[in-house]
Amino acid sequence: MSKTRTSVSPDLDTPTDLSQEAVDKISAAINPLVADAFALYIKTKNFHWHVSGRHFRDYHLLLDEQAEAIFASIDELAERVRKIGGTTLRSVGHLAKLTSIKDNDEKFVPPHEMLRELMEDNKKSVVAMRKAREIADKYDDTPTGNILDNFIDAAERRTWFLFEASRQEGGNEA
Repeated sequence: MSKTRTSVSPDLDTPTDLSQEAVDKISAAINPLVADAFALYIKTKNFHWHVSGRHFRDYHLLLDEQAEAIFASIDELAERVRKIGGTTLRSVGHLAKLTSIKDNDEKFVPPHEMLRELMEDNKKSVVAMRKAREIADKYDDTPTGNILDNFIDAAERRTWFLFEASRQEGGNEA
């Protein structure tokens, strides 16, 4: 049974069998993943919109497909936090405080650099998800662990595709 918490409005105090400590720790591990997913989504769309060069069509479609997958993860992660009785992001400012993904506001980024930067961001995301997975395991939160397993696999797939695409012709773009 859920214990009344002072950090959560009674109207948002979702019943859970997890301890308050578990809810707090798991939420604290998942919320930065939500922020990173938003930031990675926007960065991926930025590169999708601004890619140029001989492999334009392939990269444009690849980045759009990856952005859609990233976007789909946001709601599932945030709703998991709510299901266990935590609260999640409330604003762009909150997102900015939690994300580890760096913006890229350059006027032009060569396609090879776009792909490599996104590859590194996805790898960073996997590391954070694995750490969150360990926390979920510590508190026997199997559903959160299962969600993270799926998202780790998806991020590893994105990393692989970005790696292979960035190797085309030695990574040189005209």
